[in-house]
Amino acid sequence: MCATCGCGEDATPRVYAWDAPDAQAHDHPHTHDQTHEHGHPHDHAHDDSHPHEHTRSHPHEHGHEHDAGHTHAPELISLEQNLLAKNDLLAERNRGWLAGRKVRALNMMSSPGAGKTTLLVRTLTELGDRLQAGVIEGDQETSLDADRIRKAGRPVVQINTGAGCHLDADMLRRGLDALDPPMDSTVFIENVGNLVCPALFDLGEAAKVVVVSVTEGDDKPQKYPHMFIAADLVIINKSDLLPYVEFDVDECVRRIRHLNAHAEFLVLSATTGDGMAAWYDWLDGRPSRTETRLGSLAGPLEETLTDAH
Repeated sequence: MCATCGCGEDATPRVYAWDAPDAQAHDHPHTHDQTHEHGHPHDHAHDDSHPHEHTRSHPHEHGHEHDAGHTHAPELISLEQNLLAKNDLLAERNRGWLAGRKVRALNMMSSPGAGKTTLLVRTLTELGDRLQAGVIEGDQETSLDADRIRKAGRPVVQINTGAGCHLDADMLRRGLDALDPPMDSTVFIENVGNLVCPALFDLGEAAKVVVVSVTEGDDKPQKYPHMFIAADLVIINKSDLLPYVEFDVDECVRRIRHLNAHAEFLVLSATTGDGMAAWYDWLDGRPSRTETRLGSLAGPLEETLTDAH
């Protein structure tokens, strides 16, 4: 079992690609650089020939007895460090590959049901052609979300992680091979719905975008701090439901600011379209400049009422 997040050994990713809305799904072989390491790195935690065998044979190799109080905790810590170090190396390779093609990759993260797919479908429908956007879709099973994105007319690659609860840099590498994004394009990476592990794994993306729904409660930043510490942009979605739920936008932003003073914020409804212009401005690199009721906070939230087009 993974020392970092607890993924099971069945966490073997499967990659499927659709180039166009009517294309057929197919398994994508490993066509990338043969020096690239394959497989989900969590498998090492189950491999009896890797760290655990070393631990069992350790006393014999050194020819002396260990202190009776010796525990395996240092080995577990080392395993986690090695796992993340391996991922970080692969992420840097991804980052260099993306930079070489001038492709901007955005890592979209949230808990299940926060509205990532709805946000992406609307974005792709309205801006997909201009952004030359493609999507790498991560789910444990099924291609339901990829099917929704494919109907928007943009290429999509489905990665099913099995028992895995997040995408990692190696999975993204395989997804990019299958998607083959053109120069000067945008890749949206819809990570597995989870507010814990995706924050720990660098994919080589340009920015981490966290989507939180007003139906989840404004205390999410305190419950899942690592995700909000990692965020470059936090989107508070389903604003159309604010009159019907107990969610204090000011308080949610205050809690995030306590963890991360540099994160940007947007409030919108991907369902109704309210506030989407500010998201499109962010994608275009244009700051929004309108007053909001969060003006008393450091780094105030800014919403735009202007049309993105």
